Amino acid sequence: MKLVLVVLVIAANLVFAPASWAESSKPKYTSNPDYIEVSQTLDTLLAAKNSTEPNESYTPEELQQKIAQLEFQKYTLETGKNWGQCRNDTGKTLAVYGPKRKKAASSYENALYFLGAGQTTEHKWDCDGIYLPSDVTATDLSVGDKLAQALTGGVAVKIVDGTQFVATANPDTAAVEFNVPTAKVFKPGDANWFVPDVTQAYIDTQVPNAPTEEND
Repeated sequence: MKLVLVVLVIAANLVFAPASWAESSKPKYTSNPDYIEVSQTLDTLLAAKNSTEPNESYTPEELQQKIAQLEFQKYTLETGKNWGQCRNDTGKTLAVYGPKRKKAASSYENALYFLGAGQTTEHKWDCDGIYLPSDVTATDLSVGDKLAQALTGGVAVKIVDGTQFVATANPDTAAVEFNVPTAKVFKPGDANWFVPDVTQAYIDTQVPNAPTEEND
């Protein structure tokens, strides 16, 4: 009986161990929600590009531009860091999203922090994106051919992991500008993010509390 039991254990290991090893050997980025979403969106747009049906969302040039941006985002996720970094060059306080505080009672998947002017979030502290106040507009870079399209405030702007995101203010229009295309824009209720309805003046009253490189 002992011999039979040993044989059964060895056989079970041969059956299940390869599957477990294969699962554990997968690159970590494949389980990253950003990577999964970018890959799915890219597959959808590539299918649309190869389709004979007309695309109502993008012109052929815009579609190719969006595909190129997603391909670069996917490459960044595959070869970069599993965290993002945000820098505030707007001259005002910037509200940014980051990891939830320990023992936080909030049900949201992240938390809002405040980044002072001229500051950069701490190395390896995952900045998920920024909050755009309700009275502020920004340049929407989601499609390269639509640089003049304004992004209305009162929304959350998401960035993908591995991105160094810089927000600046246009000296002529006062609009906020980004150095990278917007990965996702959330209105209240679109995602499990806290998206308030407050102005820049209210954000400016908050004490900066985001972990920064300047405080290291």
